[in-house]
Amino acid sequence: MERHIDMTSAAKDVKRRGSNAEEMGARQRDISVSEFFAKNRHLLGFDNPRKALLTTVKEAVDNSLDACEEGGILPELAVVIEDLQPDRAATVKSSRYRVTIVDNGPGIVRKQVENIFGRLLYGSKFHRLKMSRGQQGIGISAAGMYGLITTGKPMTIVTRPKATALAHRIELAMNTKTNRAEVIADEETQDFPPERLRSVTLGARALAGEKGFLDAIEFPTGTSVSIELEGRYQRGRGSVDEFLELTAIANPHAKFVFVPPSRESATEEDDMPLVTQGAASAASSATTTTETHGVLIFPRGVQELPRETQEIQPHPKGIELGILLQMLKEYEATEKGSLYSFLQERFCRISPTTAALMCKKIGVTTRTRASDIDPTVAEKLFKEFEATKLAPPPTDCLAPIGVRQMLAGMLKGVRAEFYAASSREAAVYRGRPFQIEAAIAFGGDLPCEESARVIRFANRVPLLFQQSACSSFKAIAETAWKNYGLQQPRGNVPTGPLVVMIHMASVWVPFTSESKEAIADYDEIRKEMKLALMECGRKLGTYLRKRLKMKRESDRRDVFERYIGEIAKALHQITGHNPKPIYDALLVQARAKTKVADVELDEDGRVLKSEAASSEEDDDDDGVIILQSAIPNLPTTTLRAIAPIEFDEVPAVTKTRASKAKVSAPVASAALKPTASKAPVAKSTTKKSASRSVADTPSLF
Repeated sequence: MERHIDMTSAAKDVKRRGSNAEEMGARQRDISVSEFFAKNRHLLGFDNPRKALLTTVKEAVDNSLDACEEGGILPELAVVIEDLQPDRAATVKSSRYRVTIVDNGPGIVRKQVENIFGRLLYGSKFHRLKMSRGQQGIGISAAGMYGLITTGKPMTIVTRPKATALAHRIELAMNTKTNRAEVIADEETQDFPPERLRSVTLGARALAGEKGFLDAIEFPTGTSVSIELEGRYQRGRGSVDEFLELTAIANPHAKFVFVPPSRESATEEDDMPLVTQGAASAASSATTTTETHGVLIFPRGVQELPRETQEIQPHPKGIELGILLQMLKEYEATEKGSLYSFLQERFCRISPTTAALMCKKIGVTTRTRASDIDPTVAEKLFKEFEATKLAPPPTDCLAPIGVRQMLAGMLKGVRAEFYAASSREAAVYRGRPFQIEAAIAFGGDLPCEESARVIRFANRVPLLFQQSACSSFKAIAETAWKNYGLQQPRGNVPTGPLVVMIHMASVWVPFTSESKEAIADYDEIRKEMKLALMECGRKLGTYLRKRLKMKRESDRRDVFERYIGEIAKALHQITGHNPKPIYDALLVQARAKTKVADVELDEDGRVLKSEAASSEEDDDDDGVIILQSAIPNLPTTTLRAIAPIEFDEVPAVTKTRASKAKVSAPVASAALKPTASKAPVAKSTTKKSASRSVADTPSLF
């Protein structure tokens, strides 16, 4: 009995030590989105100092490119990274940097500065079904928040919306408790672009003196954003350098100038960037990345903006029942119209006839008000959406890179011998239109014994992390590259001198996380990616087969050339006949048997319809570039004709030319024809000729 009483008392003591419902309820409070991400900043890409520096640059560059394109301005961006602790110890793994991005866009009106840069989940793109780089309204505000947390310094914005007006200079810090910006300084100034940036490094000073770096004439309007943060600058993969290289490839209409810090961390030997900088060899090209006094310049590859995108309404096939009920409630509160009007105004691809038919099938009239639709009728309407055959959503909301621009970007950024690109027709996932594009670069200076390099893009933005989790990578690994002459380990990307680029353009890219580093693995998306890659693979396979066949026939011709003279002389000694006709007849036979070595290509990169044309002359070779000078063991001029032999002496055995094959290459400017624009990839004034010299000239095959 006493033991039972003791146990009961102990249980009461345990109960008294806990909290009751009132006490627990008193501790509940709201959590602002900025407070949440301040504690979980790894979700936004601020995992470590190196990645934090890259994410800051990425978010600012994305915003600048979107603003320039929406304002109808060819983008010109300057990215400046200043090392604020250059005398730090070598063992320190991070340092304090000031990151500044300046653009020549339309600028920002003063009253919107605090909201754009000081609030998370604030923006104009989230609710629009229209392709854009930024979508969530998190990026640049999160970068400013990270800088404030790590250094305590506010971000500085200088913006000039009008060329004739003064610029606004604002310093602001985010209050994570309220998700609102606090303005620390606000003034008007003439200092735009900021004069200080022209002298931050020796390279910047030299470039400003030579080419007018950050000249006010080139930046009449625009925005400058400066953020101090703890970071780590290091070249190589996953670096700011690589991000800008890849961004320049996917955005050939933009010009970038990158001023790196005066000091960088050590780079791993196997951590090399995509493009080997060759300023000396590339200095003569106006479309090739160059380096001036340590400052990298990514020039503009094309002189036209991507096509302007249009906002579309949701497609009925992508709507869920709960979203439909919410849309009906919002329509009732704003428009107070009929269901018939609601279907046409709030959805795409629903014509007046289709709307009337849907109303009839769910048991209402065209005059029934949207406010009279109860959940039961709404569910019938939702099922009708699924049962009705509707046209896919319009694609004018997308702005794909395009075959021409992808080739121009790859040619500018990757040193290879063969380039091919493919752009698929638009498809749909969850009622949202998307378009897949792919490009490959093969041979040249690319490493032969390593796995193919994969570069991924979403809405023209490079994706540098979480590669194995991305649908793009899985599509590349599942493509049968062995069918196109490449080696491929099972379940992995191919091996060889290959770079694979894949781009997804969509009104809403399904990223796997808020850091926007990988594309979710939807079946519809992966299927389109594989089809685009297969198209590029077929072009590569055709090229490799042609090159192999031409080399094989050239080897045969070498054998004929080596012994024709000997045979003619021997027959002369046996029969006494004149050796010259015998030699000429054998020479005709040699040329006929090895005619593939004399294949000629027109200026569109197709085999000429002639007696020397190969059996593959009808192949579809649009969207391909070949750099003759980069092809190993192939000449840049046509194979010389076999010289007649003087029969007054024994013909000498000629030195073998087994590596030579006749490839008269057309120019790239004639071949880049999917669009009407003229990319300054290569120019030629040479008329169509079967024997013209094409050294160092890109060409279509």
